Amino acid sequence: MTIDITYPPLNVPKPVCDGVWVVDGGPQHLLGLTFPVRMTVVCLQDGGLWLHSPTKHTPALQAALEALGPIRHLVAPDTAHWVHVSPWRKAVPGAQVWAAPGVVARANRQGVDLHGAKDLAETPPEPWAGEMDQAIFSAPGFVEVAFHHRPSRTLVLTDTVQALESGKLTLASKIFASVVRSATTEGTTPVHLRLLLGRRREANRAVAERLIGLDPARVVFAHGAWFERDGQARLRQALAWLLD
Repeated sequence: MTIDITYPPLNVPKPVCDGVWVVDGGPQHLLGLTFPVRMTVVCLQDGGLWLHSPTKHTPALQAALEALGPIRHLVAPDTAHWVHVSPWRKAVPGAQVWAAPGVVARANRQGVDLHGAKDLAETPPEPWAGEMDQAIFSAPGFVEVAFHHRPSRTLVLTDTVQALESGKLTLASKIFASVVRSATTEGTTPVHLRLLLGRRREANRAVAERLIGLDPARVVFAHGAWFERDGQARLRQALAWLLD
């Protein structure tokens, strides 16, 4: 029996709310494990598209997105989610690449040149400063930039919250997800990331409190069943380990 770990239809923009879409892709393969992966797309006020954690580039997906607006921003939001940015940059040379702190150097060490990438900071850059808030979770060896789209009250995360559905995982992935406690539709931070983020607990708690205070209506993240409603309450529950 073949298990579909993904969230079809794949590689097409699916509406979330006005001006926001998700693109489900994958499966993503890592160390013999397979997981679903997701990109979030936001249409900024100037009509340009902002691609968060781009999934694998295909001409068909590019065409589907360009039917929604010109692709202007490619965002590598954390330590792990930058692999597909370079192919998108080559396909859309006019798009600006933005990267979480340290990602450009990490990519370079692995032979990938994120040419022209600009580092993200706590303060949103000018292209979306008037419509998005952002904050940075940081730890030794890990960093993730979180974004809150004010017009839609959509919080966009990457790995700090995951909600993998056990029934959609292969046996090996299910065992791993159970060990790191990410196999829960309630959503949580995997244990290995908790250990890292706990090294800078006070600073990361402040980030979590700030994001909850933004009162998101929904929370989209890269792996698993994202929070389509009750965003603030479900985010508070998912990050309870950090808030306590």
